[in-house]
Amino acid sequence: MNKKTVDVIIPTYKPDETIKKLLDRLSVQTYPVQNIFIMNTRTEVDLPEELNQMDNIRIIQIEPEAFDHGGTRHRGARLSHADLILFMTQDAMPYNKQLVEQLVKAFEDEKVGAAFARQLPDRDCGVIERYTRSFNYPETGRVKSIQDIEELGVKTFFCSNVCAIYRKDVYDSLGGFEKKTIFNEDMIFAGRILQSGCKIAYVADAEVIHSHNYSCMQQFRRNFDLAVSQVEHPEVFEGVKSESEGVRLVSRTAGYLLKIRKPWLIINLVIKSGFKYMGYKLGQNYRKLPQWVVLKCTMNPRYWAF
Repeated sequence: MNKKTVDVIIPTYKPDETIKKLLDRLSVQTYPVQNIFIMNTRTEVDLPEELNQMDNIRIIQIEPEAFDHGGTRHRGARLSHADLILFMTQDAMPYNKQLVEQLVKAFEDEKVGAAFARQLPDRDCGVIERYTRSFNYPETGRVKSIQDIEELGVKTFFCSNVCAIYRKDVYDSLGGFEKKTIFNEDMIFAGRILQSGCKIAYVADAEVIHSHNYSCMQQFRRNFDLAVSQVEHPEVFEGVKSESEGVRLVSRTAGYLLKIRKPWLIINLVIKSGFKYMGYKLGQNYRKLPQWVVLKCTMNPRYWAF
């Protein structure tokens, strides 16, 4: 069997020194990367000059008003002629040298159209977010198909472009990511992959370090946009259980906080969960809201400008 080629696509925005560390770690992977396409949103912050000297790196400058979560990634995908295209974010750090190798292994199953990595918490990650990472990215991998909806609900479509790899011919045949989407382009496309009869692999042995300590309002806005994306794509999400997964996460997290004898953190959990829920419910009903309210709720105001 011919060895599959892999290209990497990384959208960047005001990149710092972390991007060099990411590229260094990609350069020493046990499974070689062919090309790296950096889709950089043009700002006053320039990419490190030495990136221009690297042979396999191609930098594409994007005007701020042209950036789109789905469209920009799709533009990068169109530049690639590899068998597999790996999407990463600029703050996702390969945990070891086997990241790409482990992801590629998933495609030994010819029915797998996409695979995504396990996300590990960074050192500064808070207790609650650390547990959320273990809940969403468990130690055991799994291959999902459309038949899993009854069991998993919306989690069936879970696939994160923080670090996700796609079979290029499947990506092309299904039209790629939405060209205009507020957020959640990965889950929308994952739904189409599953609906086509292909599978999605969660590869627990492929690990990246990636976590955030979002504030209450950041969680609110993120969940608002998440709900908007689901409402705008009923062909994927309509009729699929969603909120029950959030309830299960809150319940499990509260139990964990009691187990580690930090019950006072449950107050913080309840408050943040409330903000998440409010954001999600408002997002589900965004069409009933005046434009100025929508702009207060979203984390992507440019999406509403055109």
